[in-house]
Amino acid sequence: MKKGENEMKLVLASNNRGKLTELQALFAGLGLILLPQSSLGVSEAKEPFRTFVENALAKARHASAATGLPAIADDAGLCVDAFGGLPGVDTAFYATQFGHAKGDDNNVVALLKQLEGNTNRRAALVSTLVAVRSKDDPEPLIAVGRAVGEITEQRIGTNGFGFDPVMYIPHLGKTFAELSDADKNANSHRGKAALKMLALMQESWF
Repeated sequence: MKKGENEMKLVLASNNRGKLTELQALFAGLGLILLPQSSLGVSEAKEPFRTFVENALAKARHASAATGLPAIADDAGLCVDAFGGLPGVDTAFYATQFGHAKGDDNNVVALLKQLEGNTNRRAALVSTLVAVRSKDDPEPLIAVGRAVGEITEQRIGTNGFGFDPVMYIPHLGKTFAELSDADKNANSHRGKAALKMLALMQESWF
C-alpha cells in the first residue's frame, strides 16, 4: 500500500469511544486517520471465537468488507490468574454472568465481588491489534500488548475507562486511572500493542 490520501484512512472496527481516543493519539505519529466504523454505518461484527486474535481479525475483515478501506481492530480483555485466565474474550460481558447489566462500572463491581478474600490478585490486560489492507488480505498485521498488574480491593483514580481504576501497576505504584493519558498510553496494553503495530505498518505497508 503506497502513501496517499485515501490509503491513510483506516476504519477502526470498534464503537468504543475510549479505544478510539487512545488509538487516535497513538497512531498520530504516522499521520493515519482513524475513522470509527459507526461513522461509516458499519454494523458490529460477530465475535464467536475464543481467542483475541481470531475475534480481532473477524472484526477487521468485516469493517474492511463493508467500507472498502483498510481496517484495524482491537480485541482486548482482562485475564485474571485466579480465574484461569478468564474472563478473557468475554470481558465486555463479564458482569452479565452475575446478574448485572453490561457495562464497565458493573464489570468492576462484579470483579471486586468475585475476588473478595482471594490473595492471588495478579491479572493482565491484553490488547490484540489486527490490521488488514482489504477484506481478503492474506497477510494481516498482528500486534499484542500486555500490561501485568494486580487488582486492587477498591477503585483508585478517576481517569481512563474499563478496569483502569482497579488495575494497579506495581512498577508505577499507581492504577491506570491515576495516570495521565500520556503516561497510560506509554504503559498500557493498548499502548504497547499500538507501538508494535506502528512498526509493522512502517515495515510492511509504507
